[in-house]
Amino acid sequence: MVDENTTTTRLLTLLNVSATKAGKKEWEPYVPAVKLNKRKSVRVAEGESPTMEGTPQDVQMGDGDQGQEIVSAKEEMDIEDTTDPYEQHFGCNSVHLSEAARLSVDERAWNLQKSSRGRLGPTHESIPEGCDPGPSIMKGDAILDRLKKPSNARKGVPKDQHDLRNDLLTTLSTYRDLYLSSSSWENRKPTREAISLHLLNHITKKRRRVIKNNERISNATKAGNEPPEDIQDQGFTRPSVLILLPLRSSALAWFSALTTHTPSPEYQIENHTRFTSEYGLPSGAIDKLATAEPGTYPHDHVETFKGNVDDNFRVGIKLTRKSVKPFTEFYGCDIIMASPLGLRQSIQKEKNADYLSSIEMLVMDQLDALTMQNWDHVKFILDHLNKLPKEAHDTDFSRTKPWYLDGHSEYLRQSILLSAYETPETRQLYNARLKNVAGKIRTDKRWPPIEVPEGVDQNFLRFECGNPKDETDKRFNYFTTQLLPTILKSAVQSSNTVIFVPSYFDFVRVHNHFRKLSVSFTVLSEYSTNQEISRARQAFFSGQKSFLIVTERFHFYKRYKLRGIRNLVFYGPPDHPQFYSEYLSYPFLDDGVESLDVTCRVLYSKYDWFRLERIAGTEEAIELTKSL
Repeated sequence: MVDENTTTTRLLTLLNVSATKAGKKEWEPYVPAVKLNKRKSVRVAEGESPTMEGTPQDVQMGDGDQGQEIVSAKEEMDIEDTTDPYEQHFGCNSVHLSEAARLSVDERAWNLQKSSRGRLGPTHESIPEGCDPGPSIMKGDAILDRLKKPSNARKGVPKDQHDLRNDLLTTLSTYRDLYLSSSSWENRKPTREAISLHLLNHITKKRRRVIKNNERISNATKAGNEPPEDIQDQGFTRPSVLILLPLRSSALAWFSALTTHTPSPEYQIENHTRFTSEYGLPSGAIDKLATAEPGTYPHDHVETFKGNVDDNFRVGIKLTRKSVKPFTEFYGCDIIMASPLGLRQSIQKEKNADYLSSIEMLVMDQLDALTMQNWDHVKFILDHLNKLPKEAHDTDFSRTKPWYLDGHSEYLRQSILLSAYETPETRQLYNARLKNVAGKIRTDKRWPPIEVPEGVDQNFLRFECGNPKDETDKRFNYFTTQLLPTILKSAVQSSNTVIFVPSYFDFVRVHNHFRKLSVSFTVLSEYSTNQEISRARQAFFSGQKSFLIVTERFHFYKRYKLRGIRNLVFYGPPDHPQFYSEYLSYPFLDDGVESLDVTCRVLYSKYDWFRLERIAGTEEAIELTKSL
């Protein structure tokens, strides 16, 4: 739990620094402050003069707009609904936030229960002990009717996708964290569109609450009354949504999902051509993955790497009632869309992450791809979320919600995690990093065995380990003292052998060990150049090299078909189950190879559960990991 004294000290320091900045006006009691972050533009109703005293102001917080947003008072102001899930969770006095709830979350004291949520399938739900988070299933999706119109008007949507969208929105409207642990490629597009609608709904309700309070302050001022006391409706900075993605092509897909809910002419998409240009392929470029004949490349590889595969990017997106504006500077935007690498470089360059201090919704898509990048970047970003800012950034503290001032915003942030499969890193993220006092939901899947060529003998070799910290040493010791010596003694198995190593750190260790042996070998890793790859493949296929050591990341990025394989040794089960079946199929690329000619050994421990489950199937994995 956040140390209360430390939080108070930091906040008072921030207030003092803000108050003593040069050029700051003296605070005048009861004068309404109507800006959330930096700049503001006057909202002008039809027929009124732009200079009319007391004109309500809209929430325009960035570099000045070209035009002023006209807001319908009847539509935008009549929003007093204390039963709305947004108001209950993110209101000034959140019904979910309590000292008991925070204590339970910090101590990881959760009440667990199983349920089923329609198209989402079986789920595991965690609720802080001693807390009542409200109904786990909402009646309806709490989406504003105006925002739902474009998707409701769309025709020809398959029933299963329509049901998935409704189940997602109903679940997300509880404002609990959601972890879709086995998100399929087929459902990725409707899933993104449903989550984008939820994000748009959240931002719109936040803006409307500020507009409502601006109106109340203006009316009180004109009447000569003191402003209302319950006008705390903002955070420290404007950005409230963070979307972490692995590649620019993913950002383009999410931007397309968002803009499906903001069609023309109701909305204007600014800088659309620039966004498409910077996040798509250059003009005239041919995408060899997207244009290849079906079956040329594995489907998951095409879906991951088609388009722009740059992993260093960040962009701010500002939403108003009538427009979507990408390339808005961070302190003036509503949504930050970035890769972990791109955002980390921004934070290190600016030496602070104040624009992440008020994130209320976190979306992390393609976690399986992010684990193939540098996971330290992800942890770095999470370490900087929802912290008290180092500078004031013209924050109006009289309008700041009290749970922001108390340093408790991380207990209300809703996190949405999407992954094709689970890894220890993603499960640890779910268990330790998600602190939403409303609770969290994780989908569950029973995996079938992966299909492999018929007749191939698969030998799963278990080594005992009682502590996960010792797992890497125990694995290396078993491999070097028991498995590898057996292989080297066999004339058949000591040639045409591929050793598949999931972790690059283990790869370096195995590579160094082979250097000490009198055997011919070559290596392929994600750092191999095209020339090195060509030489290694040819040397192994021709028999010049007896062993080929390969990393999982190499196969993830390159997906080369390797010929000349007769013996397979998996230093550990691969994260991607399809990699296992692909490598078992490669020996049959050569003519005259029979199933009896191929051997396969898989080294594993009980800590390989997630990976083992996806290969052997859930039921068989239970048997493989039972205590001896």
